[in-house]
Amino acid sequence: MSKEKIGKQNSDRNIKETTDRMIRVNHAGEFGASRIYQGQLSVLAKSSVGKTIQHMADQEKDHLETFDKLIIERRIRPTALSPIWSLAGYSLGVLTARMGEKAAMACTVAVEEVIEEHYKSQHETLGDKDPELSIIIDKFRLDEIEHKSISNNFINLNKSSEAEQDENIYPLMSKAIKAGSKLAIWLSSRL
Repeated sequence: MSKEKIGKQNSDRNIKETTDRMIRVNHAGEFGASRIYQGQLSVLAKSSVGKTIQHMADQEKDHLETFDKLIIERRIRPTALSPIWSLAGYSLGVLTARMGEKAAMACTVAVEEVIEEHYKSQHETLGDKDPELSIIIDKFRLDEIEHKSISNNFINLNKSSEAEQDENIYPLMSKAIKAGSKLAIWLSSRL
């Protein structure tokens, strides 16, 4: 076999490994996001943000269904951590919803900031190596930006006398959620 042919096979294998890892981690992330919204809706479904959360949850469900399909079509092993992400996502959703509507929206902002950057990086890495996946990732990135924008707008429109307390709690909560999201990405891409 020629060196050129071996090089192409190695390149193809590296692209497949990269896209498999992307699909695995994105599937896990969309599953986790769906669980966060399910947890939030269990508390806030009938609140002033219930319909907004449901809208975002519906989009995450579409994202998850897309990655479910890709996992099956491309015969990719999903992350072994799904049971943990199920419990962690739902718990985070319930906890932030019990803290209040703004806390639930602040949770969305924190998660979406991480995911927006994650999807942007993946889109840049893919380039034209996998056009189908690249288009999906970019479309979903735009949806995540929309979720972040909706949530930021809600927080800004609902500033109150509690703003000073919010300013102390939300940055800490945001840092913890972002760190957890980054850890989940790292683990899910490997396990």
